[in-house]
Amino acid sequence: MPQLDAVVRDIAEEMSRRDDRGEVATYIPQLAHVDPGQFGLAVAAADGSIACAGHSDTPFSIQSISKVFTLTLALGVAGDQLWKRVGREPSGNAFNSIVQLELEQGVPRNPFINAGALAVTDVILSGHPPREALGEILRFIRFAAQDDSIHIDEHVARSEKATGFRNVALANFMKSFGVLQNPVDYVLGTYFHHCAIAMSCRQLALAGRFLAHSGRNPDTNCSMISPERARRINALMLTCGHYDGSGEFAYRVGLPGKSGVGGGILAVAPSHASIAVWAPGLDPTGNSHLGRIALEKLARKMKWSIFGE
Repeated sequence: MPQLDAVVRDIAEEMSRRDDRGEVATYIPQLAHVDPGQFGLAVAAADGSIACAGHSDTPFSIQSISKVFTLTLALGVAGDQLWKRVGREPSGNAFNSIVQLELEQGVPRNPFINAGALAVTDVILSGHPPREALGEILRFIRFAAQDDSIHIDEHVARSEKATGFRNVALANFMKSFGVLQNPVDYVLGTYFHHCAIAMSCRQLALAGRFLAHSGRNPDTNCSMISPERARRINALMLTCGHYDGSGEFAYRVGLPGKSGVGGGILAVAPSHASIAVWAPGLDPTGNSHLGRIALEKLARKMKWSIFGE
């Protein structure tokens, strides 16, 4: 087996030399200013070590990667009752599509498209003020990463609120079908803020460890969720974690993963490692272009694909 530190370092060096970096997200104004030349990679291994390279300690907006953590919390609140309000199937459409939502009577196809994440956020609110719900989300992520410095980037949150017209439409549409139970403004405010959480690759890789180790934090041996729930979240990450690019990601990388339009990807190599990569330039489906390439190389060199060598 290759030495993990060397593999991570070699991949980061290769990615830094590439010219095909994709395009940064511009529909959220605050993200349009991010330098696409940055690249970070962090791998939190089962033995407690962490291999990092590139801009692995630079905070970035995790955006839709936060949906992994909100889904985990919502399942803790509602259990399998959650699936009456959101489905578990790949969407095949853009992450902010409204067409599919109308055809399916306001019930989102899965928890990782925007409509599904709004439904999940509504469950976490459960009658609580948005500030309390946000505090719970942030505490959970900080606990998972063992890092209290993780925070919400208020500039990004305000930028999302000012331009999030499609999400406003989705939320109101779902409210009209009775899928959302809390005030639309509460749901949207909480959603915009948890998407604006800022983390580095190192922090994100550490926060995802419980998904790589059957629901347990390997440092503390503390059980965060059941092994069955961790397995099911990983399954959804594999099939739905990259929107209409999920099939391509599964084909090329072979690991459960969740992307965000900030250019980050959280990936899970069960029993081996949790991985965070960040490259701000996106491909046409809204996923990190170099991030996917880097994870494909990492999975191949470490023989970590869940489908075999």
